[in-house]
Amino acid sequence: MSKLSQKNNDNSKDLDEQFEIIFNKISELREAVAPDEMLKLYAYYKQASFGNNFSFNSDSDVRSGFKFNAWMQLKGMSVEEAKQEYIKLANKILTDKKQKP
Repeated sequence: MSKLSQKNNDNSKDLDEQFEIIFNKISELREAVAPDEMLKLYAYYKQASFGNNFSFNSDSDVRSGFKFNAWMQLKGMSVEEAKQEYIKLANKILTDKKQKP
């Protein structure tokens, strides 16, 4: 394996690890998160996990429709970019929660 390939592979592992850590932190959060931020987290998570492989049950409720729409808006975003955006938003949410009395 070339040095560049190894570096890209290491970066991918680092991103995967960061994504998993921050996902667990957000999942353990006991405070409410604003609905618009939750929707963005959901969409980034789905894009990071499934890419453009969308699936939707048309018999679902309105809430599921909103979630699916948020995910569809990320069509074409790479898995890596979705993970980076998820991490960025999750860190912002966690920082904001720490600063509130």
